[in-house]
Amino acid sequence: MAGIYLHVPFCNSRCIYCGFCSTVSRNLRQKYIPALKREISARRDFFMPLYESEKTIKTLYIGGGTPSVLPPETLQEAVSAIREAFTFPKNAFNTLDPDEFEFTVEVNPDDITEEYAQSLRRIGVNRVSMGVQSFKDEHLRWMRRRHDSQTAINAYNILRQSGIENISLDFIFGFPLMTLKDWEFNLDRITELNPEHISAYQLGLDPDTPLERMEKRGEFSLPTQEDSEMMYKTLQAKLRAAGYIQYEVSNFCKPNFHSRHNSSYWKRIPYLGLGPGAHSFIGMAREWNTSDIASWCNVATLNLRGGENLSPQDIFNEILMLGLRTSEGVTLSTLRNSSPQSPAFIAEFLPNLHSLEAKGLLTLDKSGTIKIPSEKFFISDGIIRELFVC
Repeated sequence: MAGIYLHVPFCNSRCIYCGFCSTVSRNLRQKYIPALKREISARRDFFMPLYESEKTIKTLYIGGGTPSVLPPETLQEAVSAIREAFTFPKNAFNTLDPDEFEFTVEVNPDDITEEYAQSLRRIGVNRVSMGVQSFKDEHLRWMRRRHDSQTAINAYNILRQSGIENISLDFIFGFPLMTLKDWEFNLDRITELNPEHISAYQLGLDPDTPLERMEKRGEFSLPTQEDSEMMYKTLQAKLRAAGYIQYEVSNFCKPNFHSRHNSSYWKRIPYLGLGPGAHSFIGMAREWNTSDIASWCNVATLNLRGGENLSPQDIFNEILMLGLRTSEGVTLSTLRNSSPQSPAFIAEFLPNLHSLEAKGLLTLDKSGTIKIPSEKFFISDGIIRELFVC
């Protein structure tokens, strides 16, 4: 199996925290599809090195930016170009079964109308990821979101009524206006809606964002780590009680509703990234498109792409990092089979592994599976850094 990610870099407004590759300029939108078609033509052989059985595209994810700012006919044109160039399962765009094929589109609540939701179903979308961020209107205004809480609830109901049976909602915690009581309020509203999937992220300060500039001017300070950790533990407890499974540090789902596309990243399954700023991975190579949106829209050729070949050490550390972010963990056998050099890497990191295990920060079972206990996920980045081989 393989996956394709399509980046739509357009937004109608920028959120206060956004560091993604995006623009509010409308001047480039008409150039997007021609540029995309040029890139598809240049990349149609990307999966050629794989075995024939591995070339079938099992996940398509359209993200941004805000894909839902594009008219339905523009999304349809993009999808048609991708379908013509790559191999998909026979019933890919007519199934609701994510195991057969998962097609996700990210949307903003204020873009969702009955007509738009129905158009998503017509082009084969069977999973929608909607950025809600909070159900408190004062939070949304501070974030410079364009919707209010009622708009988000209405959009969710419209998606449901249109036949979308797999909905993911995104939320943010750990920002200056939020109290623990606010977060509990949000979590109660989330579980009342009962989406299939929930992603929750602690607010970070991305470079060159309005939020970072405000922080540097001393206009606010982020909550303490202790406060944010309490919010994270509350998140885990409330969603667990509501029947959600935590399968990754920031992701929760009802049984069998994990994101197949995002899970492929953590399992290092090959994927192609199309659009400005998009990343690709296959074998031992990573590539990335320029994040200069104007250049990509005007040229979209190979000379606007960077890349690197991963060393055995890079691969070992990457397998370790990605695996330990998930509830499945990573096995010693997987690490050992990553390269001929891996036995030396394992010998190097085992003392740290046993030290972290003795502190209760890791588990190592009899089958050789290494996991971070879910109650330690909040500090997983620090734990993983302790295990990296140099």
